[in-house]
Amino acid sequence: MQLKARAQQGFTLIELMIVVAIIGILAAVAIPQYKNYTIKAKIGNAITAADALKVAVGVCAQEAGGVVTGCTGGSAGIPANVTSGVSKEVAATSVSGGYIKVKLATGIGTDIDNATICFEPSPTDNAIAWNAGTTITTAQNATAVDAITKNNKGTMTTACSALQ
Repeated sequence: MQLKARAQQGFTLIELMIVVAIIGILAAVAIPQYKNYTIKAKIGNAITAADALKVAVGVCAQEAGGVVTGCTGGSAGIPANVTSGVSKEVAATSVSGGYIKVKLATGIGTDIDNATICFEPSPTDNAIAWNAGTTITTAQNATAVDAITKNNKGTMTTACSALQ
């Protein structure tokens, strides 16, 4: 008596359920990481938008003997304050007394839209160190706050929300 081997007809329901469960677990881990990555990238682009203003404030401070209080948008070689349409991530920029404010646009992330990033200059003998702050709180979005403040050399002496 010889048994004939049957060809497999397809996957069983259990096998399919296991595959769906694995995909679900991977998606549950990957989607939040992807959101964090895109927020970091958008914040990075917004910070980069302030680089030209940082250079202008540095030149202004050098010409003023290390004093940044006269460095304001539209004067002392600093570009005028821009009130709209800077980039996809930045709605507006301004410089006042050496402080740089970058107002974020909409579409960046939850509790981040329309927030502000500010840069405080700390002139030394031959350079300016920049500390960054934001109106975003860690409770709102810790990823964004970490991306903004990761290169700080110290703490800001003026709160971002207090700047004009």
